[in-house]
Amino acid sequence: MRLLLVRHGETAGQSSIRYYGSTDVPLSRLGEEQLRRAGAALAGERFAAVYTSRLRRARLGAVLVTRGAHPAHPVAALDEVCFGRWEGLTREEIAARDPHHFAQWQADPERFVYPEGECRQAFQRRVATALRRLLTPPADATVLLVVHRGVIAVALAELLDLPAAARRDLEIGLGSIHELAHDGTAWRAVHLNVVAHLAGLEAAT
Repeated sequence: MRLLLVRHGETAGQSSIRYYGSTDVPLSRLGEEQLRRAGAALAGERFAAVYTSRLRRARLGAVLVTRGAHPAHPVAALDEVCFGRWEGLTREEIAARDPHHFAQWQADPERFVYPEGECRQAFQRRVATALRRLLTPPADATVLLVVHRGVIAVALAELLDLPAAARRDLEIGLGSIHELAHDGTAWRAVHLNVVAHLAGLEAAT
């Protein structure tokens, strides 16, 4: 089995620098083009199943990546983590406005509960549970997930058995493609954070 994960593109309000988790922000024009480029890079693929979160940046992303050729199934458990009252803020704004919780977050990110938001451990459990349920097609199938940075990080960590520190260091760019393969025994990384299809895009947009 093969698993392809695509991170949604840039959103209105700059998801590249802002913590939009459960906030349902739309893709920007740049984000839409990033996902069209990802779709072009995957044009030869045929998917046994396509899954997204319920958020429109992922749902529209799946349409753009597959060019509407495959029905996409929204899955609540694949929604991005809820950042609570930090939604829409930059890292610098969080540190300035909520220094106490920011310090707690930095000291123990794995067990942190975002203020008025979601617990990191609960988020990781729901994504891991969803993966076990969804990744059951035939052994020769290819499955596509168009989702969020946090969801991709948990997926890679779970399937590749990465420690928490390695998960936090993963590069997962907007519009990036990640490919895993299962050999019948374990998952292995084929390509991670592929972004060559986005070359020159920001300068031209």
